[in-house]
Amino acid sequence: MSLMPVATALDRLLASAAEHPPTAVIKVPLAGALGCVLAEPVVAVADVPPWDNSAMDGYALASSDLPAAMAGGLPVSQRITAGMAPLPLQPGTCARIFTGAPLPAGADAVQMQENVVQQGEVAQLQAPVVPGQNVRRRGQDIVAGAQVIAAGVRLRPQELGVIASVGLAEVSVRQPLRVAVVSTGDELVEPGTALAPGQIYNSNRFTLIGLLKSMGQTVLDAGILPDDLDATHARLRELSAEADVIITSGGVSVGEADCLGQALRGGGSVDLWKLAIKPGKPFTLATYAGTPVLGLPGNPAATLVTFLLLVRPYLLTRLGAMDTAAPQFELPTAFAWAEAGTRDEYLRARLEQGAVQLAGNQSSGVLSSASQATGLVCVPAGETFAAGDLVRYLPFSGLLR
Repeated sequence: MSLMPVATALDRLLASAAEHPPTAVIKVPLAGALGCVLAEPVVAVADVPPWDNSAMDGYALASSDLPAAMAGGLPVSQRITAGMAPLPLQPGTCARIFTGAPLPAGADAVQMQENVVQQGEVAQLQAPVVPGQNVRRRGQDIVAGAQVIAAGVRLRPQELGVIASVGLAEVSVRQPLRVAVVSTGDELVEPGTALAPGQIYNSNRFTLIGLLKSMGQTVLDAGILPDDLDATHARLRELSAEADVIITSGGVSVGEADCLGQALRGGGSVDLWKLAIKPGKPFTLATYAGTPVLGLPGNPAATLVTFLLLVRPYLLTRLGAMDTAAPQFELPTAFAWAEAGTRDEYLRARLEQGAVQLAGNQSSGVLSSASQATGLVCVPAGETFAAGDLVRYLPFSGLLR
């Protein structure tokens, strides 16, 4: 069986995700919307800013009064701070004004205080101004009726600030997916339990739950699935009734002890299996009782890499997100790669002084190197590179959210 290229697998995953309607629309308070996918466009109901205001601490005046302001000065007729409603500017006067305060009617410019000398109640300008100088115009940022943010945007802190600026206290977003997480294997035990011979601690459970929570999804923690075919069928039936997606780790191959793989092939359908990726070759997309099952490899680094590259964009597509691509950059490498592989390889790497360096052991069973890393370097199948060459770098800062 030939291995499927990663790009082909991703296309098929996203096409499969698109066959499912996006989740329901819910209203959430703006303070709780971080990371959510916007379900409806945000339209401004008012101009931002709602009135002309000063960009500086200084003096507001009509530019037609500039000659008098430069010669003998102008009387200061009022003092305007942010939050005040100013009076119209009296002709032939100026107003002491502070940053963010509304510009009084009749004024069209602000001279910064550093260019003004005030003696008593008279201000004399030391430099000229032109109409509009140091003035933030009404609607300069956002005009009423304009679409501020499109549906499908995943909300970051800056989007929350923009939405708040147009006065909205809640937004319509896509309901988080219910994602069941199940680990497989009789060798697994939970941390805090003494290890018996042949046992290991279940790290994948914590990695996957952490990844899903960082995306804001609802996690159904299904624990550890024993190596028993009947029990596997029973658990898959149970989870299929509760979850939108099931994510598993381990047991998806065709070996005698791979009960999950047997159950998916015997009671469900396998849509793709075995990818040209390292680590993560056994990644599987299947369906069981109508519910998608994303089968991740059991090796901890492979679990992490396949989630970031394949599961994350799948889930975002299910949520109706319009941008699911992983951020990536071309950066110079501080190490060489001399042996071309037959699969796209994703190396745990760290960014140091503008170049990427390998981060620890690259075995698929070693997770500590991911903790030392700041991202992944992609080495396409059949390629090598020398130190100093440009490589494709995917930072964790963009993938782990």
